Amino acid sequence: MIPMRSYHLSHTGAGLSGLAVREHDTPVPGPGQALVAVRATSLSFRELMVLDGTYVLPVKPDVVPVSDGAGEVVAVGAGVDAVRVGDRVAATLFPSWQDGPFGAEHLAQRGGSLDGMLTEFALVEADSLVAVPAHLTYEEAATLPCVAVTAWNALTGDGVGVRPGDTVVVQGSGGVSLFALQFAKVLGARVIATTSGPAKAARLRALGADAVIGYSATPDWASEVRALTDGRGADRIVDVAGQLHHSVRAIALSGTIACVGFVGNTAPPLDSRAVFASGATIRSVAVGSRAQFIAMNVVIEAHGLRPVIDSVVPFEKAVDAYVRYSGGDAFGKVVISHP
Repeated sequence: MIPMRSYHLSHTGAGLSGLAVREHDTPVPGPGQALVAVRATSLSFRELMVLDGTYVLPVKPDVVPVSDGAGEVVAVGAGVDAVRVGDRVAATLFPSWQDGPFGAEHLAQRGGSLDGMLTEFALVEADSLVAVPAHLTYEEAATLPCVAVTAWNALTGDGVGVRPGDTVVVQGSGGVSLFALQFAKVLGARVIATTSGPAKAARLRALGADAVIGYSATPDWASEVRALTDGRGADRIVDVAGQLHHSVRAIALSGTIACVGFVGNTAPPLDSRAVFASGATIRSVAVGSRAQFIAMNVVIEAHGLRPVIDSVVPFEKAVDAYVRYSGGDAFGKVVISHP
């Protein structure tokens, strides 16, 4: 058997001290499976929660971490026709969620209850793989499965979607927000971004943001959104911070707040009267289905979009990638390049 290396996390909550490399035999795909030579993985806030024990879904002991990865199919098992050897692919985060609404039957997730992608070879269900846009490198393609699909779902997954002329608010410069900015622009929306300071504000404008609010200088960013929209408010807010009381004040009548994450463990309680008065839909977004991933890739390819990458770290120094990402200064995705 050919030896391979994988990172393993001893248990959730162990932090970086629980992360270790182990060598073992390269698996052979069985019926319905494909073996992917992983070329790159990328980190998201989800991976920090897995490390510190705050992730909302189960994580098995000794898991191979990291949900997001891309690579090349090098072998397939019996009955596989979804992919072929040589295909460039990314793996969906929820392997069984093919289409339709999310349900409890789809809770098994890569890098949690299932082994993830921080490995040289990943054995996966062939029908959970998605062809990656031809113009993207493996490092770029590895950024898509979690945050890009989440952003796409936040903007389009409610059956209405962003329409030309809508105003969309994105928060900060994390992966979901940067993808949401790019997607909203190609969908014809006006984008208002929030950020911490002028350096990141300039980069957000370069990506296409029509207006940027510095929340350090303007903590009441909801009032500023109102001012920038002549009092109307935003049609859609992609809320990654979990501070929904601000978003409720900034949303237009009958607008949509896509709640895709939270920062910290506490937030002020929502005023039910304010929620009712807003007429807003508050929608929780849990990544997205394989069908949404495929639809998103069509748009990425059609418009030649490229993910924003902060830095690329070699597989052997994956711990350094975690340190860089957890520091909070990264602008865009931190990627791990595999040998």
